[in-house]
Amino acid sequence: MTSDAQSGLPRRREPDLADLAAFTVDAAGMLTAWPEAAARLFGLPAREAAGRDVCEVLLTSPGQRELVQHALTEVAAGRVWSATVAGGQLGDGRFAVRCEPLTAAVTGNGDGSPAATVRGGDGGAMVIVRRAWPQPAPTWLAEAAVRIGGTLDLGQTASEVVEIAVPAFADAAVLYAVEHLLTADEAYSPRSRQGMAVRRLASRLDDESSAAAASLMPPGEVIVFDPGTPAFQAMATGQPVLFGQLDDRSAERFEQRPGGSQTIGRYTSFLAMPLIARGTVVGCLLFARTTVSPPFGPGELTHAGELASRAGVCIDNARLYHRERRTALALQQGLLSRAPDVPPGIEIAHHYVPVGSNIVGGDWCDVIALAEGRTVIIVGDAMGHGPEAAAAMAQLRTAAHALADLALPPRLLLRGLDRLVASVTTAHFATSICAVLEPSRDPSASGRSFLASRAGHPPPVLLVPGRPAQVLDLPPGLPLGLGETSFEETRFALPPGAVLAIYTDGLVESRARPIDDGMADLCHALESALATPEAALDAVCASVVERLSKHGEDDITLVLVRAIH
Repeated sequence: MTSDAQSGLPRRREPDLADLAAFTVDAAGMLTAWPEAAARLFGLPAREAAGRDVCEVLLTSPGQRELVQHALTEVAAGRVWSATVAGGQLGDGRFAVRCEPLTAAVTGNGDGSPAATVRGGDGGAMVIVRRAWPQPAPTWLAEAAVRIGGTLDLGQTASEVVEIAVPAFADAAVLYAVEHLLTADEAYSPRSRQGMAVRRLASRLDDESSAAAASLMPPGEVIVFDPGTPAFQAMATGQPVLFGQLDDRSAERFEQRPGGSQTIGRYTSFLAMPLIARGTVVGCLLFARTTVSPPFGPGELTHAGELASRAGVCIDNARLYHRERRTALALQQGLLSRAPDVPPGIEIAHHYVPVGSNIVGGDWCDVIALAEGRTVIIVGDAMGHGPEAAAAMAQLRTAAHALADLALPPRLLLRGLDRLVASVTTAHFATSICAVLEPSRDPSASGRSFLASRAGHPPPVLLVPGRPAQVLDLPPGLPLGLGETSFEETRFALPPGAVLAIYTDGLVESRARPIDDGMADLCHALESALATPEAALDAVCASVVERLSKHGEDDITLVLVRAIH
């Protein structure tokens, strides 16, 4: 593998013709052509190879002789056969072999039409051979350094590891992670009387499709390595373990799956490598080779250890990211609005989109039902985004709930939040808007009204059927935390069918879009989405956010309230 001059990273080596050769055999496996490329690749001149049985020249072990017979049977039937073989006269090398049927006869049609080619029969085979292993260790290990760890996805990282290992180092590879670290995030030290629960993240078999490997060894399956088993020993001691056959429980597990006994019976050499990161065993990497490959030897532990070391750190990085994401998701479930308790006569929908890769941020919205059919709607935006903004938002949201339960008018609720923000070190300032929906004061009239007040927040938008969208003239006020002594409040009518839109500035403002343009876009998007009166409010909310969020650089919250009667 060479280096890219611009990036400095290794790039994949171009195919070397010195590692490639082709020769022919007849239907009985006798060599009929042995070109110079084959002589160079295998170190055997043509005069010593031509006319001899391929099993005497190259594939001398019993397992390889069976492979040759199987290959000749497949070729005689007109099918292509391929496999990876090693050992015998091939020495420590492993070679990818492809056998293609040779033309047995060419028959003319006698009418001038193209001749017909007959495959199979006694035509023998064209054998194409490419050196697959040993690759120079720096080649595949350098590829591992570049390829593994480019993502923080656990499954993809594990797949990258086994794909590097097979076929460059082994015929099969399986990667397991310690279950305790994935779920409870607790370091776990194996003891002599306890097994080790692990989760299989990825597997690869050299001569099987990925679907077949996943069927035999499903990713995500949790198993237990019993004390005394090689994998358990590797994880308990932090040292590699060479062994020649699977333990009884593992073998039984394979036998219970279709084709498992036949597949696992082909492997006769195994290596268990612990995955260690930051002094903690985070998993185990199992390698296996078949009867046609040389068994693992002590001299290969260094290269296996380098791959395992790289894999352990990358798997642990992905695990830590997975943990932080689970934490953030749990936080999100606890902080974001739940299904509101909506009183009869109104319909409410809301949509939230955090900026970038954040899961939670500084936006919040709440719908709080009060007595006598009154409903409080609060939307706020703590400065910033990410965990710091989320922490400030959590405090503001809790306080807003408490103040709303006191049935305070909007101006007094915002004044209480203003004092809180001034005392919260994680929130330098925040904006908010509060609206209290009330049934019509005239029993004979339909519709509702709402009293609203805002603190440095974008103004609400009202859509009344048959009219263009209207940005409501609501005094802006200062953001929370700046010591505003008096927030103004205004009453507006909400007739049947009308929709009130309350949102955060992330929906309408960015560096590429002034807020006035964003407001105009919002009004147009709402008018378009609500052109059909029976449009579902949830769908309208989602479509408006999707349309306007293309320029988003901040968390986005949109709340829609529709008066039904």
